[in-house]
Amino acid sequence: MNNEQQVKLIAITGGSGSGKSWLAKELKKRLDAEAAILSLDDFYFDLSGLPPEAREGINYDHPQTIDWPRFEEVLNDCLDGRMTGIPQYDFTTHTRLPMVKIFQPAPLVLVEGLWLLQQPKLRSWFSLKIFLDCPEQIRMKRRLVRDVTGRGRTPDSIREQFINDVVPMHEHYVAPQMAYADITLRGEPGEFELREMVEILHYIALEKPEPRIASNF
Repeated sequence: MNNEQQVKLIAITGGSGSGKSWLAKELKKRLDAEAAILSLDDFYFDLSGLPPEAREGINYDHPQTIDWPRFEEVLNDCLDGRMTGIPQYDFTTHTRLPMVKIFQPAPLVLVEGLWLLQQPKLRSWFSLKIFLDCPEQIRMKRRLVRDVTGRGRTPDSIREQFINDVVPMHEHYVAPQMAYADITLRGEPGEFELREMVEILHYIALEKPEPRIASNF
């Protein structure tokens, strides 16, 4: 990809169950080939070296469970317009699958995840930062549906995890990121809000990028 088609990263962040994946998919529908979706969830560390019972005791709502160096490599590849490899994570076993997904960045890469705006360096790489501010009760209901149907969890274990891990980690690590957002959405955006965001993203796609300065965490 040449410099005239420089990739722009768009951050979509917010609490667990706030609608990050939903928003990314809705924007992708409207942007079509102009956008691709990247999820921070794919970058959880592989815990295959731990016995299953030990994996269950990990607090997966803490940002230290993410392989940040690998995530940064992928973002770098995207910004340079290079095809890259995405790890495939199995939330049922908390391990990485042996295959790697090939990811071809589009002009706009919609990145969704819990802690995208926590690191100052990574914040500077995003051309637009969106934060979804969703009530705790709604997030809890959505997480119940997701984890029971897609991750093999029981309702009781989900509620316990939400109270013990999700809520305190949200207050400490997720909610403060709202201060760095360019757009804060409260409640599920309707068609009008989605069209407005698409217009903004079309404009961003045409902007000339500023040079990046590489640094280490």
